[in-house]
Amino acid sequence: MEIPEHHKQAVIPHIMVDGAAEAIEFYAQAFGAVELFRLEGEAGRIVHAEVGIHGSTFMLGDVDAPFSTPDRVGTSVALHVYVPDVDGLTVAAAAGGAELLTAPTDMPYGARQSMLRDPFGHLWIFLTPIAAA
Repeated sequence: MEIPEHHKQAVIPHIMVDGAAEAIEFYAQAFGAVELFRLEGEAGRIVHAEVGIHGSTFMLGDVDAPFSTPDRVGTSVALHVYVPDVDGLTVAAAAGGAELLTAPTDMPYGARQSMLRDPFGHLWIFLTPIAAA
């Protein structure tokens, strides 16, 4: 089998959550995400799912050893996603339950960006390209 085009030349984040089905629903409502694939296990637990946000793909599943969730251990990882309208996405995400950490701001490296924490503890940095300052 050939590697799917959206997985080539990429490091693909795989996040673990308590309540993967609820997380997918949140990401769809708050970030405009689309569920691409789902593999369910016993009792409806999501063993593996793939979700797309504006052309970027990440994987997620219900937490199981040896993994943990950021609310239990903290995190040193943030997920960066380029989107067409960082301001609109930020408003929708905050209204949907994400915690706004940094409001949309023009950065000197040519992007307008915001930072949010989702209800499952993951940090997200959303960016829209602009002219460099």
